[in-house]
Amino acid sequence: MSSTQNVVVIGHGMVGHRFVEALRSRDAEGTWRVTILSEEVEAAYDRVGLTGYTEHWDRGRLALPGNDYAGDDRVDLRLGCAVAEIDRQARTVRTATGETFDYDALVLATGSYAFVPPVPGHDLPHCHVYRTLDDLDAIRAGALAALDSKTPVGAVIGGGLLGLEAANALRAFGLETHVLEMSPHLMAAQMDPAGGALLNRMIRGLGIKVHTGVSTESIQPVQRHKPLKKSQNDDSVRVSLNDGSSVVASVVVFAAGVRPRDELARQAGLDIAQRGGVITDLSCVTSDPSIYAIGEVAAIEGRCYGLVGPGYTSAEVVADRLLGGAAEFPEPDMSTKLKLLGVDVASFGDAQGRTPNCLDVVVNDPVKNTYAKLVLSDDAKTLLGGILVGDASAYGVLRPMVASELPGDPLSLIAPAAEGAAGASALGVGALPDIAQICSCNNVTKGDLKEAICGGCDDVPSLKKCTLAGTSCGSCVPLLKQLLEAEGVEQSRSLCEHFSQSRAELFEIVSATEIRTFSGLIEQFGTGKGCDICKPTVASILASTSSDHVLSGEQASLQDSNDHFLANIQKNGSYSVVPRSPGGEITPEQLILIGEIARDFDLYTKITGGQRIDMFGARVDQLPEIWRRLVEGGMESGQAYGKSLRTVKSCVGSTWCRYGQQDSVNMAVEIEKRYRGLRAPHKIKMAVSGCARECAEAQSKDVGIIATEQGWNLYVCGNGGMSPRHAQLLAGDLDDETLIRYIDRFLMFYIRTADRLQRTAPWLEALDGGLDHLREVVCDDSLGLAAEFESAMERHVAGYACEWKGVLEDPEKLSRFVSFVNAPDVDDPTITFTERAGRKVPGATDFAPARSATELGMPAIIQEAK
Repeated sequence: MSSTQNVVVIGHGMVGHRFVEALRSRDAEGTWRVTILSEEVEAAYDRVGLTGYTEHWDRGRLALPGNDYAGDDRVDLRLGCAVAEIDRQARTVRTATGETFDYDALVLATGSYAFVPPVPGHDLPHCHVYRTLDDLDAIRAGALAALDSKTPVGAVIGGGLLGLEAANALRAFGLETHVLEMSPHLMAAQMDPAGGALLNRMIRGLGIKVHTGVSTESIQPVQRHKPLKKSQNDDSVRVSLNDGSSVVASVVVFAAGVRPRDELARQAGLDIAQRGGVITDLSCVTSDPSIYAIGEVAAIEGRCYGLVGPGYTSAEVVADRLLGGAAEFPEPDMSTKLKLLGVDVASFGDAQGRTPNCLDVVVNDPVKNTYAKLVLSDDAKTLLGGILVGDASAYGVLRPMVASELPGDPLSLIAPAAEGAAGASALGVGALPDIAQICSCNNVTKGDLKEAICGGCDDVPSLKKCTLAGTSCGSCVPLLKQLLEAEGVEQSRSLCEHFSQSRAELFEIVSATEIRTFSGLIEQFGTGKGCDICKPTVASILASTSSDHVLSGEQASLQDSNDHFLANIQKNGSYSVVPRSPGGEITPEQLILIGEIARDFDLYTKITGGQRIDMFGARVDQLPEIWRRLVEGGMESGQAYGKSLRTVKSCVGSTWCRYGQQDSVNMAVEIEKRYRGLRAPHKIKMAVSGCARECAEAQSKDVGIIATEQGWNLYVCGNGGMSPRHAQLLAGDLDDETLIRYIDRFLMFYIRTADRLQRTAPWLEALDGGLDHLREVVCDDSLGLAAEFESAMERHVAGYACEWKGVLEDPEKLSRFVSFVNAPDVDDPTITFTERAGRKVPGATDFAPARSATELGMPAIIQEAK
């Protein structure tokens, strides 16, 4: 045997790339030379994050690190090189172009292909699959054509993980979306009937129409009885279902499962499993001892695994075997986690409860739209698996506990906190045993991570590099940070892996330089291409330091969900519109205007807790016309969608109230007009009370002002919400000028130094020196920055412009506002209404748990594996 042997890898997906990386990292002696033959023209990319491609259409962002093996002369990567034949006797493979490659070992990493049921019409040009970047490009072209047709509708055949991902993509394109699923509920492979029923309801609540218990019988072009006008375009098909119903759509996506790409193995005479896939033993060796199979093409002891985690494990096993090891494929982790527009879904371990004599502990809350189930051993001590729907916050802690003895009462791990339970997430990573698997994708245990920390890994990036934990789906990254903290390792305040600086440091960089774009900032001071943490954060910093419109140029692509459309997206996909009412003041003419708009657009109206009128149920394409009428009526954006000043609440003060000591209304109006549009790390709320009776509830606000006989008391850093905090007195008996000056300084100090998404109350708690230090900075100018803070605020005041008006005056910005829920001038059938007090309001079944703007905004799926 020669000192150097040749291993040929057929396929260069995520698993094939993992095998090459594992082999090369361990082969210190240079025993193996690697040749990779890839049918795809793209080098290995992140297929798990495929849906992210629909947000940026940049293929380079999905490229796996090191996928070109630059500088490694022992790896020969051939892209666009399909293999036509395997000659087992000669130990060669022949490509479609006639090239021949010798091998000492052959690794099949051909993956799988999207299964398309042989229904009549499945090969029509309207039909697509959801598997590769090219597939998504084709779907995008079809969706854009559909938007210009009379039928802007998409249908997805299959309601599993890929089906929901495909539905999410179609919805993001602006199509009315239908999901057609044979099982009684969505994600039948992961969900039990109860969890699936809740998931069905929640997905319907997002405006996606769900048809369960149906199969597709045919797909046929729609026959028109009379020709369309030249200006009309309708190239649609009718998807007929076995229950007699049908869906007319312009785009059809098959997501009915996958099948192993085992055709080369079949031709070579290798043993094939009954349902497809190349049969291997636990060492991933096929019926030919020189040929291995990994990933989705491998039927390990007869079973194929469609998740990336088991695929990576098989790659590691083969790399070990080629270097003389004895690794075997362990019991795989089939856990999955999905987030679709705020709907959290997770399953782990024996989620379906197939273990004999197992026990179930279930908490099903249809009011809060949450479902949690733990599957336990017959003695109720060992966790076997579980399902989480609606709230998957406990997933990171519960999944590693599978096969371990529980630390306490099982019900306490999933019961809502309101019932007195701490919950699984409160236990943290410290409650897990060392054998707990933290990263299922790469089979990394808590013990492995602790060993790496002892070896010098002192931050998340070094842990990821050393152990590979968190380098695949990324869902375990929060646990890595928790473990570092639990082990006493002080953590960096880096914003994310792309910026080593904190948010405060980036603010100073932007302020001190001429950089006005994210690309310019990351090029000079960061690495990579950014993520959903740093992009909206930098967008906020840029907005806080400039009067540029948030949808101008590159900034538009950085914004989070609500800022994309300058309105709050609701759970059914419609939007709410909140015009500003400074201090709660509103004229009769403005009241009439709001009423007319709500009537004309059939909107639900409500008085908010911040003394404004909210209008619910608008489609994206209706927003500009609503704004136009409001702006022409003298109103402007109330900024209810932004991380910025929301409202300044007030009582009637000395103008009307016999107890009022100061004019609280006039002060509230002045303050709201001064700070309107001010972008910050989080939303800001204010209030002004005209006397100590506190009718405006100022002490629960970020900035609270209470009148005294001598002037005003200034309270700061109060927050409502999940963790209510009373504001604290910063200074007392202030005159108007001093009050405004102190608020200027306070706000600018907070905006410059707070962390991402940190409200004023936790910011003050984390501030060295606490309230005393804050008072020294704001009132005593201990840092010598008061003049700079006030100057910055004056620039903001001078540069303010209504963001709604900015869209109306710019045709390019206006072009963003296309229908998102359904076609223009068509009522959305997913929004049901009931009568309440003689008026239409959303039906009870339409309401879902409140979600953050980011969760409910532009579609984003975070899926552990598929």
